[in-house]
Amino acid sequence: MSPPPSPTPELVSKNRFLGFLIWQTFTSTTIYFLTKLFLLSFFTTPKFSPSQLYFSLLKFFTFTFSNLLFSSSLSILSSPQPLPYASPLQLAAGLIRFAFVSSPVEPEFRRRALVSARFVVSVVVAGISGALSVVCLCGFDGFELIARLGFRGFVFGVLYGLFYVYKKKWVLEFPIIQRPLFYSFKMGLPLSMKRALKLSNVAYLFLAVLQVFLPEQLKSGGTMGQFITEQIILYIGSFSVVFCWELSHHLHQVLHTKRFLFAPPKGSAAAETNPSEPLLAALEESIPDSLPQYLAYLDLCMVCENNVDTWRRAAFFEETGETYKRVVAACLRPLEQLASNLSEGLEGCSVDKAHQLSNQLQSPTDSRLDSRHCEPLNNFQKYAWCARAVASLTTWSHKEDRFGVAQLTGSNAAVTSTLISSLLAVEAFMGKKTSLQPQYLMGPAAIKWNTPNTGRRDVVTTKKQGGSLHAKAYAMADVLRTSVYSIVSTFHDEMFTSTKAGLLEKDWVIKTKPLFGTYELLVQKLRHFLDFRAN
Repeated sequence: MSPPPSPTPELVSKNRFLGFLIWQTFTSTTIYFLTKLFLLSFFTTPKFSPSQLYFSLLKFFTFTFSNLLFSSSLSILSSPQPLPYASPLQLAAGLIRFAFVSSPVEPEFRRRALVSARFVVSVVVAGISGALSVVCLCGFDGFELIARLGFRGFVFGVLYGLFYVYKKKWVLEFPIIQRPLFYSFKMGLPLSMKRALKLSNVAYLFLAVLQVFLPEQLKSGGTMGQFITEQIILYIGSFSVVFCWELSHHLHQVLHTKRFLFAPPKGSAAAETNPSEPLLAALEESIPDSLPQYLAYLDLCMVCENNVDTWRRAAFFEETGETYKRVVAACLRPLEQLASNLSEGLEGCSVDKAHQLSNQLQSPTDSRLDSRHCEPLNNFQKYAWCARAVASLTTWSHKEDRFGVAQLTGSNAAVTSTLISSLLAVEAFMGKKTSLQPQYLMGPAAIKWNTPNTGRRDVVTTKKQGGSLHAKAYAMADVLRTSVYSIVSTFHDEMFTSTKAGLLEKDWVIKTKPLFGTYELLVQKLRHFLDFRAN
């Protein structure tokens, strides 16, 4: 009996979503019964009757449905990268322009508006889920009590939804070390409880202040003892609901960021003939920047860097070289897009000598460079995987490439050129000078003499050296620099021999115009890497 075929990327996402709903239902059910039996039982009087049993089942199923609704909103909103959205002012301006000017809606504005609409829907769903959960968990006696608890639960859910959106908790964060599911869940359990306690305290204080401005129908009534009992029940119920939501968020992160093996079972016929096809299909056919594509790049990076799946990495170096070319192209495509986007954005920041004074007098906050480059750098995780994977694959070709496909296909030159070009683009974005260094200023042992001020800068950026954007650029430059150094250290002897023979440019740099910088600049940067390694 033949093993089942590898699932498609879309099926992978669907299976993980269904698995997440199953685990979320189990955790929410456990918290519901623990809260009812061991916390709220001290403040309520149990009643045993058929109607009470029906109401208890109704409350349980409603509580489960509300948590499934919240969990579904998490999956709809989640994304492997931060998504650009439209602010309320931009939405109002776009609606006014569409209503009175009758101009066609720009695709970029439509995309941002849809993301903003998803945020609003997620916050509203959190409010509805909070109202249903608090009512089912805290009480079901009388219309006034249901209205009171429902209103507070709705406000409580809206606050949590706003916090969730503002903190960008919907962005999937892939762990550096892949651990088993149960261990990852166990590690996040205390943190989820601690965060739930903080959020429930803040929400309870906010509701206490809000209660002063509420009408009499929504205020707590009765004696002081009833008031205190109701507040204790409300606090316990709020904490339990937030704990369910925090665990759902943690489960969502753990289940959706775990590595998936895009490979046929080892020993099957597909593993013997073409084991790389499922991975290549996921890399090439998945929706750009979708979860299946991120999982495919994560799997590729781990195959290239680790020695666990050596049979899969060996399949990349098959005799025809087509598989190797497709893998390298899949890795270089995002890096080329990064260099191209940064190059286009930095072209508008190029200034000549006549405009330097006005640019220096300009405030850093007046520059729109950050917003122009924010979207490309948001894919930092994918760019890092691509750089690490293609650099590791190039270094492993030094030992495992029996047919020489890496050198014969010209992939080595394409890899080094793309990595260095991307590094130059990121360094220029960070404010570093990227102009070509004259040869007469280079001393023995590649000592760089102090350069006179030529009154010219290729790229001038007026951005603050701080913030999350600069941190991503710095991390990306570090990954690219480490990737180039890994290649140079592996092929150092060959590069040194080519340098003596005057063939370094021919073997390791492509002749076509790079996406950023010039051919001469790439050659000089490669020589810098080689000289630093030799020292």
